[in-house]
Amino acid sequence: MSRLDIVRWIDFRSVVDERGALTFIEGMKDIPFEIKRAYYLYDVRQDRGGHAHRDTQQVIVPLAGRFVLELSDGVESRRFALDSPTRGVHIVPMLFIRLLDFAPGTVVLVLANTHYDKSRSIRSWEEYVQEVRGA
Repeated sequence: MSRLDIVRWIDFRSVVDERGALTFIEGMKDIPFEIKRAYYLYDVRQDRGGHAHRDTQQVIVPLAGRFVLELSDGVESRRFALDSPTRGVHIVPMLFIRLLDFAPGTVVLVLANTHYDKSRSIRSWEEYVQEVRGA
């Protein structure tokens, strides 16, 4: 089984009434991990990502706008079109991540189960392929 087979969509619960909509995300309830880091991307002018995390799980959510998430296990790739703030993608460790085709005004929220540590990521496609094929 490919690591890509573990990647899944997550639909978030929302409350909608005459005032508007409120969507919420709770660690260990809506997503399968404790949230240790949250960050967001905005005013994106070029593709992002281009790396893999050795031990970090992430859930990525488009808060506004749309973009394409491309994930690869070193053999095959899959693309996900993200365009709803009520739906995110759960990304498991050791997948190469690229974020592409950002619409103007897109804002992306990323929730992670680890604190940032650059040494726990693989920063180039060549290094990633060598590591996953050698494993």
